[in-house]
Amino acid sequence: MSNSDSRINPRQLGTPRGGSYAAVLTSGDRKNRNKPARGKKKSIFEAYMSKEDVSAGLKRGELIQGPLRINPKKYHEAFIPSPDGTRDIFIDGVVARNRALNGDIVVVRLLPREQWKVIKPDGSDKETEATHESDVPEDMLGTCVPREAAKGDAKSPDVIIEAQFDDNDAEHGQDHLQDTLAHDIKKLSLDTGEKVKAVGIGDVHRAKQEEVPKVNDPRLLPDKFLQRTAKVVYILEKKHSRAATGFIKLLADKNSELFKKCAMFSPVDHRVPRAYVSLADCPSDFVARPEDYSNMLFICRIVDWKEDSNFATGQLAKSLGQAGEIEPETEGILTEYGVDFSDFSPEALECLPQNLPWVISPGEMAKRRDLRKECIFTIDPSTAKDLDDALSCKQLPDGNFEVGVHIADVSYFVLEETALDRVASERATSVYLVQKVIPMLPKLLCEELCSLNPMRDRLTFSVMWKVTPEGKILDEWFGRTVICSCAKLSYDHAQSMIENPGKVFSPEELPPVSPQHSVAEIQQAVLNLHRIAQHLRKQRFIDGALRLDQLKLSFTLDQESGMPQGCYIYQYRDSNKLVEEFMLLANMAVAHQIYRSFPEQALLRRHPPPQSKLLNDLMEFCHQVGLEIDFSSAGSLHKSLNETFGADKYSEARKEVLTNMFSRPMQMALYFCTGILKDETLFRHYALNVPFYTHFTSPIRRYADVVVHRLLSASLGISSPIKMEKEAIQRQAEHCNDRKMASKRVQELSTDLFFAIFVRECGPLESEAMVMGVLNEAFDVLVLKFGVQKRIYCNALPLLGFHFQKVGRKPELTLMWEPERPEQESVSQEITIFTLVEVVLKSDGAPLKYSALLKRPSAEK
Repeated sequence: MSNSDSRINPRQLGTPRGGSYAAVLTSGDRKNRNKPARGKKKSIFEAYMSKEDVSAGLKRGELIQGPLRINPKKYHEAFIPSPDGTRDIFIDGVVARNRALNGDIVVVRLLPREQWKVIKPDGSDKETEATHESDVPEDMLGTCVPREAAKGDAKSPDVIIEAQFDDNDAEHGQDHLQDTLAHDIKKLSLDTGEKVKAVGIGDVHRAKQEEVPKVNDPRLLPDKFLQRTAKVVYILEKKHSRAATGFIKLLADKNSELFKKCAMFSPVDHRVPRAYVSLADCPSDFVARPEDYSNMLFICRIVDWKEDSNFATGQLAKSLGQAGEIEPETEGILTEYGVDFSDFSPEALECLPQNLPWVISPGEMAKRRDLRKECIFTIDPSTAKDLDDALSCKQLPDGNFEVGVHIADVSYFVLEETALDRVASERATSVYLVQKVIPMLPKLLCEELCSLNPMRDRLTFSVMWKVTPEGKILDEWFGRTVICSCAKLSYDHAQSMIENPGKVFSPEELPPVSPQHSVAEIQQAVLNLHRIAQHLRKQRFIDGALRLDQLKLSFTLDQESGMPQGCYIYQYRDSNKLVEEFMLLANMAVAHQIYRSFPEQALLRRHPPPQSKLLNDLMEFCHQVGLEIDFSSAGSLHKSLNETFGADKYSEARKEVLTNMFSRPMQMALYFCTGILKDETLFRHYALNVPFYTHFTSPIRRYADVVVHRLLSASLGISSPIKMEKEAIQRQAEHCNDRKMASKRVQELSTDLFFAIFVRECGPLESEAMVMGVLNEAFDVLVLKFGVQKRIYCNALPLLGFHFQKVGRKPELTLMWEPERPEQESVSQEITIFTLVEVVLKSDGAPLKYSALLKRPSAEK
C-alpha cells in the first residue's frame, strides 16, 4: 500500500522573515474570533475568566490546566499535555492561545467536537504532539546534547519561518495537499521569473485505504482519528520570562499617530509577539537613521497585551550589540530564559566568612571524622574550577575495599533562611555556557572554600562503603568529614591510568601530587575504583537500567578572541563511567537514608515512564522499518539498542539516530517532596530502574543537593531538623525543575550559537549524515561529525523534481537531480530513514543562520 504525491519544485517561495502574529489568521483563529460589541474597538482576544470561575471549572472537570508548549517551527500551533497521558490537546492559532506564552501554565476549555482536529491514519500527522525542546533527563544521558533541528527553537539557526512552501502543508501529509496544491500552483504561475519544472503535476493521488474513513467531519469519526482542540481561558502562572531579544523597526504607516510615538519590536523567537515600544526608549538617532540599527540586538520586556491588539506592548530594556556576536547573543539567551547573571548582593556576600584566609576551627574539626591523611583525589574535566566531589579507595586486610564519595559541605557555609540561601534557592542551579559559567554561589565558595582543591583542608559530607572486589556492598556509613585532596586529576589523566595499568607515570605527565602520597598509590586506587565500577555498572544494566548516550559537541576556543577554533564530539570514556557509577551509588544511598528518616519531607528525584502515545508511535515505526526493539521496560529497551547493532560505521550511525528517536517519548526527571506525592510507586526512576533516587553529589552547582545535605545532616542527628514544611519543599522542588529545564535549554542554545559561528568562520563544513525523518518535501538528518540535526528542504536543491510516497508507515522521497551538463542523464536518489548521505553545512548570510545542503550523488551510484 503506498500513497504518494509528486511535487513541482518552486525555489524559495515564502513570506519575508518577520512574518509574525498579525500576518495570518489560521482556521482556528477564524473560528474563535469574538464578535465586536457596537461602538467599541473590536476585541481580537477573549477576556480571561475570573479566578473563581476557573477554580470552579477545574474542580468540576470542565476546564483543563497544563504547561503550554508552542511549536518553534510553526508558531500558530500550540499544545498542552492531556491529563490522561494520551495525545496532546491542540490549541490552533494565536487567538485560541489568548496571549499566553511558551511555558506558561494555562487553563483551557475544550472546543466542541466538530472543531477537533482530524488525524490522518497514514501517520503523516507529524506535528500532533508538542515539540518538547529537549526532554531527556540528564540521569539517563551521558551528556546533554544540542537537539538542534528536530526540536529546534527560534533561537537556533535552522528555524525556517518562511517555510519555503506555505507553512501549513509542510508536515500534514496528503489531505492537506488536496486543498493546497491548486493554491500553490496558482502562486507559482504568478512567479514569472521562475522556470517551473514539473514532475507529473496532475498525479497527486490518495491511497485506497479501506480502513480510512472517507469523512472529514469530526462528529462522525471515532476518537482514535481525532485530536482534541481547546482555547486558553486563563493564565495560571506566567512561567515565560516575558523577555525577548530582537530588532526594532519604524512602523510602516508614516502618517499614523502611532508612528510619532512607537517603534515595532520584532523578536527573534517567533513564539513571542511583536510589540510596540516607545520611541523615547529607542536610541536618540533611531528615527533619523533606522538602517544603523538593522542588525542591533535589543532586549524587550513584554509588559502588556490588550484584548483589542494584535501586538503586545513592550519596554526596551537595553541594547545588546550586534547580532551574531558571542557576548550580545549570550546575554540575550540568558535574559530570555530568566537566568540571573547579576553580581551577588552585599547582603548575600556578608554571609560568607569575612576573615580570610579561612581556616577550619578546632571546634569544627572535633565534630568531624578526620580523613586528611587518606589518599583522596578529584577527577573532573580539565577546565573545572568548582570541584564538588572526591573519591577514595583503600584496600582492607580482608581483601575488601573501603570506598568513599566525599562531597563539598556547602550547607556548612549556606545556612537556611539567610540572604545567601535566598539567592541560591532562587538561582537553583549554575548555568554552564560554552565560554563561561553563571554560578549559583559566589566565587569565594564555588572556586575556593567549597571547591575540593588539592592540598587544601576542606569540609565534606561523605558516604563510605565496605565493598567486595565484585562491587557487593557489605556496609555503609554517612557523616561529616574533613579531607585534603592529594591530586586534581582530569578525566584524561584517569583514563590514561586505566588504559596503561602497568605504566610508571613521570611527574610531568600528571598534575602536582601531595608529598604524603605517591603517584603509584593514586594509580592503584583509580584502577581499583575502575574495576569495582565495571561490576556495579554491569549489575545496574542486568537490573534493568537504560542509558541513552547522545552526541555532545565540544569546542576549542581561541584564547585571545574567545572565538571557536575547532569542534569535536565529546568522548564519554571509562574514566567518566567510573565517576558516574559512584555518584549514582551515593545518590541512591542518600535517597534511602533521608526517606527513611523523613518520609514527609524528603526531596527526591523521580523519572516518570515514557509518554505512552509517543512510545506507541515509535513502536509502530520500528515495526514498519523491520527493527525488533523491545519497549516493555527501560532495561529491555537498553538491551535492544545495544545488541541490535554491529560495530561498523553504518550501524553506529543507525544507533545514534535511534538513540535520538528513543529520547523523544522520554519525560523529564523531576524533583519532588515525598510528603506531597502519596503513591510510592510514582517515586520510581524509570531510566535507572530504582525505587528511590535523589541528588546529593553537586551542592556547589545545584540547590536541590543543598536541601538534601540539610536533610541528611538532620537524619544523622548532626543538625536540627530542616525548617521547611513539605509544601515549601515541594514549591522549591518545582522551582528547581523549572530552572533545571531553563539552564539545559540555555546550554543547548549556547552550543548552537558557537556552532553557528564556527560554521560562519570555518565553513563550509562537509560531513556524512544519516536520515532520521522524511516529510513530503523535506527530510531531517543527523550530521554525524558534529551531532547536530538539520532539515534539508527539497526546494533548496537543484532538482528537476521530487516524489514522495509512503509504503505502509515508511515514508520515502525520490529526488531527481538536474544533470550537471546538458548531455548527462538526471540522477535519482532514494531518501528514507537510515539512508547515509553527504551534506555540506554553510552559512546563510543572516547572522546565525546556516543550512545543510545535500551533496549531489555521483552518477555511478
